[in-house]
Amino acid sequence: MKNNELNQRRLQATPRGIGVMCGFYAEKAENATLWDVEGNEVIDFAAGIAVLNTGHRHPKVMAAVEKQLQAFTHTAYQIVPYESYVSLAERINERVPVAGPAKTAFFSTGAEAVENAVKIARAYTKRPGIITFGGGFHGRTFMTMALTGKVAPYKIGFGPFPGSIYHAQYPNALHGVSTEEALKSLERIFKADIAPDQVAAILLEPVQGEGGFNVAPDDFMQALRKLCDSHGILLIVDEVQSGFARTGKLFASEYYDVKPDLITMAKSLAGGLPLSAVAGRAEVMDAPAPGGLGGTYAGNPLAIAAAHAVLDVIEEENLCERANHLGQHLVEVLNRAKAQCPYIADIRAQGSMVAVEFTDPQTGAPSAEFTKQVQEKALADGLLLLSCGVYGNVIRFLYPLTIPEVQFRKALDIISQSLTH
Repeated sequence: MKNNELNQRRLQATPRGIGVMCGFYAEKAENATLWDVEGNEVIDFAAGIAVLNTGHRHPKVMAAVEKQLQAFTHTAYQIVPYESYVSLAERINERVPVAGPAKTAFFSTGAEAVENAVKIARAYTKRPGIITFGGGFHGRTFMTMALTGKVAPYKIGFGPFPGSIYHAQYPNALHGVSTEEALKSLERIFKADIAPDQVAAILLEPVQGEGGFNVAPDDFMQALRKLCDSHGILLIVDEVQSGFARTGKLFASEYYDVKPDLITMAKSLAGGLPLSAVAGRAEVMDAPAPGGLGGTYAGNPLAIAAAHAVLDVIEEENLCERANHLGQHLVEVLNRAKAQCPYIADIRAQGSMVAVEFTDPQTGAPSAEFTKQVQEKALADGLLLLSCGVYGNVIRFLYPLTIPEVQFRKALDIISQSLTH
């Protein structure tokens, strides 16, 4: 098979709305390496969009899934339950940074987790309103498109969207949005759009994913918790991209002296298998009536088995510590490159959730063009990088945390050359 031939077949067989970034087709993968159908080798710094913190085909994940295959692949948990679902919920309940006893429900996708968090919040508070933030990404379903604070490409042509959704400003020092200004935008919503006693929840990513790896300042998180407590509003933290050791802690929320009421998670939870979850305060999680939560494939036993193995690998291989170690080295390379690359406007990092933002050195405008050039140069040298940001001018680095040191150093050399040559 040839990549070009497969591409022609793809164009004939699948709709253009499923945008595909790469012109090559995967044939096999191992840890941080992909091989295409023509035998070309690529270092994978995309990891399925932050899904493979434990790498492609980790032996423990593979073994756990194979063992479950020999038992059963599906019963629908709501029809015939199984112990592995319960024990995984117990493990997450022990680790999730919420106040008091926690409970967890499993679903299949990140968008499903976010939608169910909204359902749970509305059921608990008996209120309709949800406030989210500009630049946030929460999914592609109608509810999660409404919650998402980025129009292109996610919302174009798909409206109208569900109501009672409001967008505040997310703090962003580079773009002139201070914590104070972000909080003022919330007050404007309360004055102009919806009374606080009609708001069920405030939902945000502690580190925005698609928005450009913007990290929520500590004082902002403190203020949100205080605001929520004063008005009986729930605080929902979306950790779909930032969870499971990516930031140097199991959850990015652990960096703050603030405990959310609900946390959504997916992506790296199950090492490449589709699994998501909502965890939260037990009394909040119990608000929906029996049958109000679930899904045919929610908590699939193969994915549950994989997730158990992922938690084992994170602990046994000290992936939180490794995320900090790798991220520190990457930031050092980016800082050195900044001296020679006038397009670098900002470097943001929390553990191995690292990004670099580019602006035109003459105008200061976001430079999606330079971002694409960096991606293309890196890919030509065998390194796959992803962009993000509201303006498409940010490169994010999502390597598996299990990447071998020698391969990581090679990737850093490619990044340095892509930025400075």
